[in-house]
Amino acid sequence: MFIAVIGGERCDANACRLAEAVGRELAKRGATLVCGGGGGVMEAACRGARSAGGVTIGILPGNKRAAANEYVTIPIVTGLGFARNSIVVKSAQAIIAVDGAYGTLSEIAYALISGIPIVGLGTWEVSIDGKKDDCIIRVDDPVDAVETALALAAGETQTCGNGGSTQ
Repeated sequence: MFIAVIGGERCDANACRLAEAVGRELAKRGATLVCGGGGGVMEAACRGARSAGGVTIGILPGNKRAAANEYVTIPIVTGLGFARNSIVVKSAQAIIAVDGAYGTLSEIAYALISGIPIVGLGTWEVSIDGKKDDCIIRVDDPVDAVETALALAAGETQTCGNGGSTQ
């Protein structure tokens, strides 16, 4: 099972704590963590996963493997900048968004377009024409985030319909 953890390159102590716990929980359940490979939420999630013996994949924006945070097991260079966000999303069967900035919002959009389920832990809220879009499944703690994401990835739970093409 491949689960992406997305979030900001910079984050406060609470977001880092949540992301690290998410990473640890994913590893305990045998899931591979996919992320953008940078700092902040990505580094915290990778640190948590590695502390529990997990595998982490970092889809890097640049051309240097050494740019990955120290907890990335498998660094993948793309040279694509923020365009690599679509690769992060498409590599996963479900997404866990922790906190986040505009790059995270772009990943959320890619996931919604692709019909990939998203679990939100203190992240963006999306609205369409002033009406809240409930496609991000909100949870309050890391264990719920991981359990929900794994159930969604396995098709055990319904999520929003596909917002666009999955080609």
